[in-house]
Amino acid sequence: MFRRGRDSVQFLLIRDPYSNWGLPKGHIEGGETAAQAALREVEEETGLCELNMIAQLPTIDWFFRDRGRLVHKFCHFFLVECTAGDPAPQLAEGITECVWHAADAAIDTISYANAREVIRAAAEWLTTHDPARPAMGLTLEKPLR
Repeated sequence: MFRRGRDSVQFLLIRDPYSNWGLPKGHIEGGETAAQAALREVEEETGLCELNMIAQLPTIDWFFRDRGRLVHKFCHFFLVECTAGDPAPQLAEGITECVWHAADAAIDTISYANAREVIRAAAEWLTTHDPARPAMGLTLEKPLR
């Protein structure tokens, strides 16, 4: 998630239920595509709804144990532009804070190493492409509220 400022591009970080800084993310529901789920989750976690899907970013994965069972989890990320509005952390979703940071500050702040790579990829994409022309043309048509 990014927005264009006067002098720079800023990335949105959220403080998750574990008090770590990360990126909005969640689960695919029903017949959603990963891209549709990404837009829905951003709105649910931040209250932002004027969103444009720009490009797909790297998928990250990690392992964890759940009740003694090894789980391999994947998370698909997308470059999403916020065209208007201020984020409001959605406490019901476990999000306690939302902040905008320039790329370097976002990379320094984010708690998860694999998410740092997503920010780096997003910043690189934005320096090599024209973000004014959405590549995927997918937008959230109406607020979920």
